[in-house]
Amino acid sequence: MDSSLILQNLLSPPVLFFFLGVIAVLVGSDLEIPSPLPKLFSLYLLLAIGFKGGLELQHSGLGGQVLPTIGAAVAMSLVVPLYSFLVLKTRFDGFNAAAIAATYGSISAVTFITAESFLETQKLPFDGFMVAALALMESPAIIVGLLLVTLAAPQKRPDAAGMRWGAVLREACLNSSVFLLVGSLVIGLLVAAYSPAGITKMEPFSDKLFYGALSFFLLDMGIVAAQRIRDLRQAGAFLIAFSVLMPLFNAVVGVLIARGLGLGPGNALLFVVLCASASYIAVPAAMRMTVPEANPSLYISTALGVTFPFNIIVGIPIYMALVNTVLPAAP
Repeated sequence: MDSSLILQNLLSPPVLFFFLGVIAVLVGSDLEIPSPLPKLFSLYLLLAIGFKGGLELQHSGLGGQVLPTIGAAVAMSLVVPLYSFLVLKTRFDGFNAAAIAATYGSISAVTFITAESFLETQKLPFDGFMVAALALMESPAIIVGLLLVTLAAPQKRPDAAGMRWGAVLREACLNSSVFLLVGSLVIGLLVAAYSPAGITKMEPFSDKLFYGALSFFLLDMGIVAAQRIRDLRQAGAFLIAFSVLMPLFNAVVGVLIARGLGLGPGNALLFVVLCASASYIAVPAAMRMTVPEANPSLYISTALGVTFPFNIIVGIPIYMALVNTVLPAAP
């Protein structure tokens, strides 16, 4: 693997600000981001990436690779929790195995956004329709996780048959990140089709501020991730290894699918990142609400304390090298 990819990624401003947040916790600094701001920046990033994705989707349409790629992404969000559950069930009860499996079947929007920034530094093109795959991969993993709970631990949960599936589906499909991503994507489509002048007016907000907002958000994520390190003791060596090896395995599966779909390097990397990331916001929130028997320290600390830092620091360059190795060279 070309070590320069890792070096370039490590020296990008967002990743350096992530390190700054980690160091702040490790040295005992009182640096903290007031609680409303991280949520605001998270919403801003989702809005901006959804809007830009809608613009690009309008230009590309739904032909060619668009629908097969989105379909493959949704299929991965259904399948990954299943085989993750089989691995986890060897060490954990059905509740914890299902919650962790759902977490790793879903996605991290910030990891995806960081991968887009990485591609921009590499001057590799990618298509906006990948945002549609991002928006559609979160909900299926939540639903599969809850189905696994009802199948794996029915005797411990006699009310499983009476689970409020309306509330479950509402949480899975209308949680803030999915709703804002899909809504922004639709707005981008409409603006590109019927109000092109609006694109220019939105550009200073949706484009010029984006890199700085990502850096600020990753500073906060560095603080939060470092604070989760102490919870990793409870997770144990098996789960820590799982939180690195499962994303790597999913990345290999993802790059093989990307090759089969005929994706270019930029889109292939984004597809692989979607397969290899783990949710630390939407899925944990859903699991805490619907599967209180599962231990949140297990699925939150590993997704946020191990998988997220691994992916944005070294995972993305590793996946890029894997894409360059597996995908056929351009003629």
